[in-house]
Amino acid sequence: MAKVSVIIPARKEPYLRETLRDLYANRAGEIETIVVLDGWEPEFPIPEYPELKILRNRTAQGMRPCVNAAAKAASGKYLMKMDAHCSIGEGWDAILKADCEDNWIVVPRRYWWDAPNWKPLIDQHGNIGYVEAMSYRYPHRRPYDPYLTTRPDPARAERRKDIEIDEDMGCQGSLWFMQAAHFKRLGGMSSYGYGTFSSEPEEINLKTQLGPWQGKVMRNKKTWYAHWAKPNSHWLAAPEAAGRVTDEERRRGNLYCYDFWFNNRWSERVHDFEWLVEKFWPLPDWPEDWRWLVTQYDRYEMPKVVPNG
Repeated sequence: MAKVSVIIPARKEPYLRETLRDLYANRAGEIETIVVLDGWEPEFPIPEYPELKILRNRTAQGMRPCVNAAAKAASGKYLMKMDAHCSIGEGWDAILKADCEDNWIVVPRRYWWDAPNWKPLIDQHGNIGYVEAMSYRYPHRRPYDPYLTTRPDPARAERRKDIEIDEDMGCQGSLWFMQAAHFKRLGGMSSYGYGTFSSEPEEINLKTQLGPWQGKVMRNKKTWYAHWAKPNSHWLAAPEAAGRVTDEERRRGNLYCYDFWFNNRWSERVHDFEWLVEKFWPLPDWPEDWRWLVTQYDRYEMPKVVPNG
């Protein structure tokens, strides 16, 4: 059975032990796990597991360089990146490998996770929230601060709830799965323009979908993972204290991503971004006349895109 290499970047991660425990307890076959401690040493001991490798950065390098370093050290046929505050379903590796073509990115159903109590997050109505479809939001919702990102699309999820393995428009960066050869073909993760953190899933998704390999992002609902639903206080804290890059670096990275993909600046593309919009139309909050509206922004001075890599 082909091995899965799991990449876990970690900086100021209080639930790393729980994440590793569930990852190994619920595997069906052989895995290796590469944890990158990014300028941070946990106060707790990291348990020993088979083929668990620890890479240490003396100073913080950022998420993108951590993923690239771990991918270079990986030996599995398949590559999965996972945040250090996630749980995952039983038999996840066998299920994801069974349906993963060489030009696919695969993601499971995603639950919201109450990490302090290590259980699914339950809302005020007693429901467990989950994500089964994502779509790009209209990038000019704030006309002078364009932002290209995916968000959950409940209406599309409901329409397609009976399709177990379904094509999706995008995914969140907390977990993605693909063949290692595809990650290498994508060129890994770039820090040029994006910085060390911003727009991770947008880069790999859009390279896969718009590039010459004609790939897809696929949602496999036969298994699941759960991602920490962080409280607002986590994000409102000083960026460095929360373990993030500065807000200014993230803003510049988001703007670079919008300009690069929405304005079709990637020379290797075989499709424009508009092709993807048409493929998944209708999209939540996109106006019917969005093509005409976009031309109106040329009348105003937009923020300058300054690469920060």
